[in-house]
Amino acid sequence: MVPAGHEVPSDLSLAAEFATATREQWRELVAGVLRKAGREDLPDPVEDALGHTVATGVRVAPLYTADDAADLPTAVGVPGLPPFVRGSRAGTDPEGGVPGGWDVRQRHAHPDPAVTREAIAADLENGVTSLWLLVGDGAIPADALGDVLADVYLDLAPVAVTGGLPAAEAFLALVEGRKDLAPGGSLGLDPLAVHAATGEHQDLAGLADVARRAAVHPGLRSVVVDATVFHDAGASAVEEIGCSLAAGVGYLRALTEGGLPVDDAFGQLEFRYGVTADQFTTIAALRAARRLWDRVGEVSGASPEVRAMRQHAVTSSVMTTRRDPWVNMLRTTVACFAAGVGGADVVTVQPFDAALGLPDSFSRRIARNTQSLLVEEGHLARVLDPAGGSWYVESLTDALAQAAWDWFTEIERAGGLVAALDSGLVGDRIAAAWAARAERLATREDALTGVSEFPHLTEKLPAREPYAWSAPSGGLPKVRAAQEFEAFRDAADAASASNGGERPSVYLATIGPVARHTARATFAGNLFQAGGLGTPAGNGAEGFAAAGTTVACICGTDRDYAESGAALAKELREAGAGQVWLAGKPGLAIDGVDGYVFAGCDALSVLRAAHEQLGVQA
Repeated sequence: MVPAGHEVPSDLSLAAEFATATREQWRELVAGVLRKAGREDLPDPVEDALGHTVATGVRVAPLYTADDAADLPTAVGVPGLPPFVRGSRAGTDPEGGVPGGWDVRQRHAHPDPAVTREAIAADLENGVTSLWLLVGDGAIPADALGDVLADVYLDLAPVAVTGGLPAAEAFLALVEGRKDLAPGGSLGLDPLAVHAATGEHQDLAGLADVARRAAVHPGLRSVVVDATVFHDAGASAVEEIGCSLAAGVGYLRALTEGGLPVDDAFGQLEFRYGVTADQFTTIAALRAARRLWDRVGEVSGASPEVRAMRQHAVTSSVMTTRRDPWVNMLRTTVACFAAGVGGADVVTVQPFDAALGLPDSFSRRIARNTQSLLVEEGHLARVLDPAGGSWYVESLTDALAQAAWDWFTEIERAGGLVAALDSGLVGDRIAAAWAARAERLATREDALTGVSEFPHLTEKLPAREPYAWSAPSGGLPKVRAAQEFEAFRDAADAASASNGGERPSVYLATIGPVARHTARATFAGNLFQAGGLGTPAGNGAEGFAAAGTTVACICGTDRDYAESGAALAKELREAGAGQVWLAGKPGLAIDGVDGYVFAGCDALSVLRAAHEQLGVQA
């Protein structure tokens, strides 16, 4: 209702009193700020200085406008229809929302059937809608599967198993003769992922036979393309999507050669992806993967209704830390949010203590409540593809799709995924992607809160029962972003324990009043503590002897360094310092200093040198 005396203009122009800003004006302002910050050699265009890499060959710009979306494909479709960029599901209510949200799936692997049975009951009573069971040695025994699921209404809760053919056979035997199995479950067969993880060839010949047995139960899929094996090896989104497409095509060939029609073969596949706290890359990656799989289906001659990729998103193991594990709750919340916005059909939030061992009831509760909060209280599922139409997201989706398709076709030209794994093509490409990421981690460009930044040296880690199973090895490695920093922390903790609780330390030799040295002393302390080293501080060299160390770091201002930095370095040497660092840029060139610590320096190299000087054994 319009208030009296007011007219609503037919053409509403927001901020009409201001002149329209141009990209060139914005560039001039950016260049001015960068020059004030000391950047003289600026790229053309200047925004390249502010861009950053999010995946192999894919960079994110600092500004997106309608011009950036002008060349993008316009046929992104609508939710539930090809090419499925906007989601594999259509709206089910008059307002277009998805009242039920996604499938909340919890993973269970405790080898004691009684413990797992109790944990499953608690999950299903408190928001979980499907189960993921790890079956095999060190996990749930295959012959105990019936006992574990004895209290589960299999007509209501879909079940996915992982454990190869023995797990699939055990589940099929359990449900044989049933006609009321809840759709959405999976037998979890993924021999190509086993090949990738172990380097050992696997037989795909029997997949079609298992698929025919699974087809007796509508909605039960036999094959999972588990791309987390590539994600966990350090792949970026580009390698992960490209390898998953190659694996999917490999399974389509095996299933159709085994006698299945192409539509039935498509209906037997589910895809599993790692999702991270880089929310926009995750959102765009899920959208891009669906677009590309639809293209595979189109080329394969599959019907449009079967070409929608069923996606199971699992919060990343790579981003999970052992140190300060509570921060993992924040990481997994962002990752879960991204999975939901990105249109994942199924989401598993790993418990915050997943890197420490088997989760307890509290961490499982937090994991499932993370999803419940986003769906029930955050109403995240009420809008289909909420990121759709964003110039940034649409541009990033297209860039990831183009790069991933190029990588997929390179694998196909090499003879398919098996040949690419055997030749080292996949391993080398993923290793290069991880090396680029590892460099950003080492320089703390990619910060890890609680690990590489703001470490808590006196933390008390929660005690967890260790995993009883061994991860497959011999093929692609398993990495974690925090592994290098945590190795230094472990070594320093061990040295402290063997030395009566005296932690190896770096003495911070401050210059001048507190107001002048605090910023750099805080920075240096944060860096050395990331390696598990204590950082006692004192005025100049006065407290060095009491610190009981042979490593020092001078902290002050550039003017202080010019006046007394070299003299203090000499004084520290005479007091017994075998290694002297300075908090500042190398261009300061202070005599008597072994190295410099500054924003962007290789923190791991600094910590390695300090550990070696202090005699801390890795």
